[in-house]
Amino acid sequence: MSLLDALKWRYAVKKMNGQPVEQEKVDQIIQAALLAPTSSGLQPFKVIVVTNQELKEKIAPIAYGQAQVIDSSHLLVFAAQENYTEEGIDAVFNRMNTERGLPLDTTDAYKAQLKGMILSRSAEENFNHAARQAYIAFGIAIAEAALLKVDSTPMEGFNGPAVDELLGLSEKGLKSVTLLPLGNRDEAGDWLVNLKKVRTPLNEFVIEYK
Repeated sequence: MSLLDALKWRYAVKKMNGQPVEQEKVDQIIQAALLAPTSSGLQPFKVIVVTNQELKEKIAPIAYGQAQVIDSSHLLVFAAQENYTEEGIDAVFNRMNTERGLPLDTTDAYKAQLKGMILSRSAEENFNHAARQAYIAFGIAIAEAALLKVDSTPMEGFNGPAVDELLGLSEKGLKSVTLLPLGNRDEAGDWLVNLKKVRTPLNEFVIEYK
C-alpha cells in the first residue's frame, strides 16, 4: 500500500474496540517518530507510551471523556521540552559527533551560532518551537500507523497541565502537546467509519507561482 492509499484509508477513529495492536507495529510507529526530521537534529520532545489501563482511565476525563483513550491499545503522549538548555544542546552534538566518529569540537562553530539564537529567546518561544518539532513527529507517526493499518485518533482536546501533573512531566522538563491513541476501529459502533473522506479540492488547496 502506498502512503497515499494509506492516508485515504485512515480517518480519526471515533470508537475503538479495545483489541490490542501488535507490539511490533507499535515499535515501528515509535521508530518512525524517532526518525522524524527536527530543527538542527535537536529532537526537543519525548513520546510517552501508556498501556496501563488504570492510567488511561484517569487520563480520559481530562481528555474530555474521549473513549478512544480508554479503548486504545496504546496511548502515545507527545511532550515537548519546556525550554532549551546549553547542556541539552551540548549533549545532542556530543552524541552526534561521537557516533559519527568525529572530534567533539567538529561542530563548535555551528553550535555556538545555534546557542546564540536559541538561548536568547524566551522560554515561551522555545517551547512553541519544540512543540512544532513534536508535531512533525506526530504527523509521521500517524502516517506510519496508517501504512501498518493501525487505527489512530489525533487529539489536541485535553487538559495539558492536568495530563502533565498525572504523568509527572514537569519534573522531566516537559509539557504534553498531543495525544495519539492507537488501536482498532469498532466498525459496528463508529458513526464515522463509512462516511466519505472530504478535503479541500486540490485546485483550491494549492497556490502556484510559475
